[in-house]
Amino acid sequence: MRYLPALLPAVLASAALVSAATPALADETYIEGTGGVIWNHRETNAVAALTVGHDVDLNERFFVGVEGIAEKVLADDTRVVWGVGGRAGARILPGAKLYAAANWQSKDCRECSDAVGLSTGWEQDLNENVYAKLEYKHVLVSNREPDSDIVAVGLGYKF
Repeated sequence: MRYLPALLPAVLASAALVSAATPALADETYIEGTGGVIWNHRETNAVAALTVGHDVDLNERFFVGVEGIAEKVLADDTRVVWGVGGRAGARILPGAKLYAAANWQSKDCRECSDAVGLSTGWEQDLNENVYAKLEYKHVLVSNREPDSDIVAVGLGYKF
């Protein structure tokens, strides 16, 4: 896939930063569900996803993390997309995170191509363990298929 070489340095850099993080700083594992809309110039559909991840603090403000994703376009003849990637961000307000992420995604149909998702999002704590999120993702698809865009909202639990 043509986007994988561009993504690999970002994933490796994230992994290096995670391994170099100071052990005394807090970290958190999370699970979240999201739902939203996906569109390209051909069609628009609903989409739902489940994400599991782990963030490590680099200092009081900045963090990096890794995550795994299962995402499904809610349309006939699509299958679950599996993805893995990393993210980096900052705490910009009390209880709020702003981040950018990149992930590799498997293909969602037999004739489709795998893809790379580039996203940005906002997470806001609702209490100590529960947060809400808003995310935009641009999905770069190869083999002359149209790229897609996703806007999703979600609810997560961190522990």
